[in-house]
Amino acid sequence: MQKNKCVFLDRDGVLNEDLGDYLYKLDQLVIPSGVPEALRMLKNEGFLLIVITNQAGIAKGLYGPAEVYAIHEYMQRVSGNALDDIYFSPHHPLFSGMSLSRKPDSLLIEKAIAKYNIDPAQSWMIGDRDRDMQAGKKMGLSTIHILSGAERLAGDYAAENLWSAVSIILRQKN
Repeated sequence: MQKNKCVFLDRDGVLNEDLGDYLYKLDQLVIPSGVPEALRMLKNEGFLLIVITNQAGIAKGLYGPAEVYAIHEYMQRVSGNALDDIYFSPHHPLFSGMSLSRKPDSLLIEKAIAKYNIDPAQSWMIGDRDRDMQAGKKMGLSTIHILSGAERLAGDYAAENLWSAVSIILRQKN
């Protein structure tokens, strides 16, 4: 049985602008230019697209899973249903205890790999935090770190946004 290739995507700071606070209201969602097109480009190249996101605001009681799914459904609409799944960790160490589902741990990626028969050697993690890179590396994924400022590169590659990350992935294919 042939294994699938996948791009795992952090949400805030990759698929939408990171507000610096918890995004759970649809009217605050800002999807950067080029994101829907970049997702469709990856899809056309045969990648599964799976969102892996920490949502600690749930543990803090700021919002619930319904708000996470509402934002995901909107992203699906604007991207032509390019996203295959979303996995999110509702935990925060200070509010709900430690959890292996919370990045930098890799349980959510492991679950997706098992469910979708994904080959880590052909797959990628794109995120804007060290913890995204750590989770991807634990599972043997190539990593692309979206750097927006003076952060230290923690991934295999650096990109300024999702569009440039997709360019890196497509160059590696050839």
